[in-house]
Amino acid sequence: MNVIHDQHRYILELQSSQSQQLQHIPNTYLGPQNLYRDCSEVFADGNVANGLYVIRPDGSPTALSVFCDMSNGGGWTVFQRRKDGKENFDRTWTEYSHGFGDHFSPNGEFWLGNEPLHLLTSQGNYDLHIDTEDFEGNQRFAEYKNFRVDNEEDQYQLHVGQYNGNAGDALADARGVNLNSPCRGGIKFSTYDHPNYINADNGRCIRHSRSGWWFCRCDSGNLSDQQMKGPFEVLSDDGVAWYIWHGWSYAIKSVVMMVRAADLKHPPPIIQRWPTQFHPNTAADSTAHPPYEQRYGSRV
Repeated sequence: MNVIHDQHRYILELQSSQSQQLQHIPNTYLGPQNLYRDCSEVFADGNVANGLYVIRPDGSPTALSVFCDMSNGGGWTVFQRRKDGKENFDRTWTEYSHGFGDHFSPNGEFWLGNEPLHLLTSQGNYDLHIDTEDFEGNQRFAEYKNFRVDNEEDQYQLHVGQYNGNAGDALADARGVNLNSPCRGGIKFSTYDHPNYINADNGRCIRHSRSGWWFCRCDSGNLSDQQMKGPFEVLSDDGVAWYIWHGWSYAIKSVVMMVRAADLKHPPPIIQRWPTQFHPNTAADSTAHPPYEQRYGSRV
């Protein structure tokens, strides 16, 4: 009965999300040759404001409304945001595959979806950027080169490359730098109803965590777990954790995860556009434009 209840709840949430998405799509021509593939192309076309934009990654059957972060160099496609704990991240495999939450508001919590994330990162070489903040107002970041998520058949396996940042390399197991790691070839995604067991430690992570994540060693880094008020009971293993920064017994306050094409192109200085849903008076500037490849050439 619980599985049926979860599926029914998810269908209702998906219907509501689709309704909201239709309301937020900008008033632009959405022909298949006119859609951006990610926020990197949105930025390269002169759109410089944070906000919702419509993209269609290669292979995607539909267009997607995504939140683009134009700070930190611009062109970032946000796929996870944690702010206040209002959104439940203890979800099923299907929900994590297709996405959930509120990505329509600047402070909404959401997971874009493993399937869109796979399609995005299969288009070329992508960087991962993670912003974190604790309850004392301290901020840290982590960046990884060569970020890729495999398809569902391969269990949305995570691959990352070289690390940079000041938060610590909590995804080192996925990079293969530890020769003794059971996850040197990448980490498969797991949820409570679709566990991918590797060993006893990994199994304990999946059973005790209240989230979907790429589990290898227990909570070396889990940014989808429960949000708590900073320090929490160490034996519970169920807080938003980035072990190298705050250890196991501290739940991080806020998180943003986003991806960007490694070969990001910068827009000409004279071109600046704004998302029509935030600046309706400038809708005339958002008319149909030539395909991205005609302006900048193919990225792959």
